[in-house]
Amino acid sequence: MKAISIFKERFGIEKEIDNFLDLASESGLIFIQGINAYLANALDVFSEHLAQNVATEKKADSLRRSIEDLLYRKTLIPESRGDVLELIERMDALLGQFKGVMFRFEIERPGIGLEFHEELKTLNNCAVQSVESMTLSLRAYFKDISQVNDHMHKVAFWETESDKSATRLQKAIFACSKLDLAGKMQLRDIVKHIDRIADQAEDLADSLAIFAIKRSL
Repeated sequence: MKAISIFKERFGIEKEIDNFLDLASESGLIFIQGINAYLANALDVFSEHLAQNVATEKKADSLRRSIEDLLYRKTLIPESRGDVLELIERMDALLGQFKGVMFRFEIERPGIGLEFHEELKTLNNCAVQSVESMTLSLRAYFKDISQVNDHMHKVAFWETESDKSATRLQKAIFACSKLDLAGKMQLRDIVKHIDRIADQAEDLADSLAIFAIKRSL
């Protein structure tokens, strides 16, 4: 069966959406590399990745505005325009969460003991995978709606894994006798901010499921 795009007339918008979603994927990869550099005490490398993520978000913001302009100026898909705008805007905000967590590391410079490194890397991977699955779901929504569910269920899987990892990590943090209460609360807050990335990806997936049903009617 031939895949049917949401855009009957394209005007270059599909390419711009592809580029936007590429940046969302790249932002997650940069995030992982940056936090890994921080854990290895390679702070100069971490700062380079933070700057790279800031630049990536700026590019994504520019593309989002261009996509919105095309949707209105070319009067594309008037019946679905609001849904598309919401999906793009919320995905852009989700991309910004990676930058936000990295800025917390940059500003607070938390001390993270070796005993927490592996679980933190697991948590980071779950958050990034949830966003990547959301990115693939959005690509399918725009290009071939029949493929949306093939990716969307993975968002929920990674969100659940993120919750499990965050819980394990918080238990380990508060059981650590080497940390004072302030240090424990600082790490707890960082863990919750990372876990929130997966939560927001799942919230966006829930909205996408509704929009996909609307399109199929």
